[in-house]
Amino acid sequence: MTLEFSRRLSIERIGPAGHNLTIEANAAELAGLATRLNLSAVNALTCRFHLRPAQNETFVAEGWLDAVVTQTCVVSLDEFALPVSDHFIVRFVPSGSETDDIDPDSDDQIPYSDGVIDLGEATAEQLALVLDPWPRKPDATLPTAATDEPASPFAALRQKHQPV
Repeated sequence: MTLEFSRRLSIERIGPAGHNLTIEANAAELAGLATRLNLSAVNALTCRFHLRPAQNETFVAEGWLDAVVTQTCVVSLDEFALPVSDHFIVRFVPSGSETDDIDPDSDDQIPYSDGVIDLGEATAEQLALVLDPWPRKPDATLPTAATDEPASPFAALRQKHQPV
């Protein structure tokens, strides 16, 4: 499987004091992510990481994501650019050691194998999580409701049988 945005990092590069790294998507990666996430466009995507070792070959990654995406407004159907920012924490765990913990307050776990973690895929997944599934352009307004009574199947009959 080819990932749209992959930034692989060997866990050997994460020393006892941790490791800081910033990743940025190029034009081809942005286009691939837009297709994957069903967006009109992903205009920019960067993520700063601070990684630190934890117990049992687990690594904690604290990330600061910044992106600009183009979405379609669910009200007006206009496309509009929207800045997206997020701060998140995930745990990279050896493949097969993930827990079945469904606590929404616990850190998400991302499995890794062969001593390599993928920060690009973690960033793409986080971007997908923070996108509004019902994006609304800031100045979009809902159409006003009709003031007339909604037509019923019996409306025509009522008009025919009204007293003169």
